[in-house]
Amino acid sequence: MSMIKIQTQFGLKRVTVRPLTARLIANVAIIGLWLWLYQPVFDYLAVIFSREDFRTNQLVLVGVIGLIIFQMRRGLMRPRFEAAPQLYPPALTLALGGSILYLLVERFLDINTISASLFGLASYGLLGLWLESRRWRQGLPAALLLIGALPFGEHMQTFVGYPLRILTAAIVRDGLAATGIASVGVDTILILENGVSQIDLPCSGVKSLWTGMLFLIAATWIEHRPLNLRWLVVAGLFGGLLLVANLVRVTILVLVGQVAGWPLAAEMIHVPLGVLGFVAACAAAVMLLRWQLPVTLQFQERVKSLQRPTWLAPVLLAAILALGLIYAPRPQNGLTQRPLAWHFPPFLAAESRPLKPDEIDWLTRDGAEAAERYDFQWRGLTGSMILISSRTWRAHHRPERCFEVYGLSLDDSRTHLVSPDFPLRFVSLGNGRDRSLLSASYWFQSAGRTTDDYASRIWADLAPKRQRWVLVSILFDGVYDPHDANVHAFYAELHQAVARGLEGGP
Repeated sequence: MSMIKIQTQFGLKRVTVRPLTARLIANVAIIGLWLWLYQPVFDYLAVIFSREDFRTNQLVLVGVIGLIIFQMRRGLMRPRFEAAPQLYPPALTLALGGSILYLLVERFLDINTISASLFGLASYGLLGLWLESRRWRQGLPAALLLIGALPFGEHMQTFVGYPLRILTAAIVRDGLAATGIASVGVDTILILENGVSQIDLPCSGVKSLWTGMLFLIAATWIEHRPLNLRWLVVAGLFGGLLLVANLVRVTILVLVGQVAGWPLAAEMIHVPLGVLGFVAACAAAVMLLRWQLPVTLQFQERVKSLQRPTWLAPVLLAAILALGLIYAPRPQNGLTQRPLAWHFPPFLAAESRPLKPDEIDWLTRDGAEAAERYDFQWRGLTGSMILISSRTWRAHHRPERCFEVYGLSLDDSRTHLVSPDFPLRFVSLGNGRDRSLLSASYWFQSAGRTTDDYASRIWADLAPKRQRWVLVSILFDGVYDPHDANVHAFYAELHQAVARGLEGGP
């Protein structure tokens, strides 16, 4: 029995606290401080797992939680929170080391997905203080699956998709040239006006890599295979198979849609080809995975009783409290520059419309230098446009997401070439029931380059000296054809106006 002295009006009074109650109080305090430390992550998680445009991630999360509950009911993962925390160095190192990295990411990077991933890894490390060490190691795939439910597919498409699809297009070009088909170049493969065979972000093979790795981790846990060097070899071979399947799919699409001139046929086989290639690669991955022996057959580990020192809980409380007190997010330094001087052509009437407070907060947080919104009229065309200038990609985004936030559904999004060096993204919008109610367009523009590709915009920041870029986003009041001469002239005039503003900017 534990004795606690409490100062009262009449002197010291001894209160008896049962050891079990004391341990529960200490554990609840540790978990409470832990949640307080990672409280900034919860807003991001609430967005990811509540918004409709992240439905795939939500379905993955539900499946992973169901799998974890099934394994817990089998007794494979059951933490003992009624006991004091145990001194298990690997778990303790992961918990505290991951938390320190979390503070650094929040202070200098402010990338929500990385912060959420560190929260998941560090939390699993903390869980290891109440979980049998062998079960903790065997349950690592479950933690990786939960972390994998975050939108890594979207980020991988953005950061890795651009060089990967350039490589894919070059390989397809060289392969076709080797067979005597030399008229298809990289640019032709990357940008096809009909949009059927375009090697765009969803077709880069990165999305299948994310989904495939989730499948491999889940299969690893269900089959009780260890995460070791041989598993890494299997994962590498599996990733290679997925990329080869995507390369074959792109080659067939280009042959059917571009070379043979059958775009409708290419559109019909687009999805089946992707599904067949993915299923074949997954089947091969399972066969490779079974090449390993299950954990229970590899060795019989002698379960060691870990120490549960009385000083560990107070040290944990103090460490987590200290980490929470030194937490400092990345400073907000956006909208610090005066807007660029826009000199619109005479026939373009533009009336400035102020931004909403939440829009200003968002742009300030992400480092935009300046942002302006206008209502415009141009020879019968009407709508609104926003110009966001910044030297960092973080202040820019894909406007499709903004349109969806305002209740519009994305019916179509494709590249349109105004001129050989001026591609833009043309978007058709509806309201879920009715299609093609509004048209929209956007592009990213610097002093020497214009692109409709968000990934290209991000990779441009790798240059030793960053340039100022402007995101030009247009929402028309009706439905328009981008090939219409009037619309075409509007794009060209606005593009030149932005170029003049960038040339005259500081």
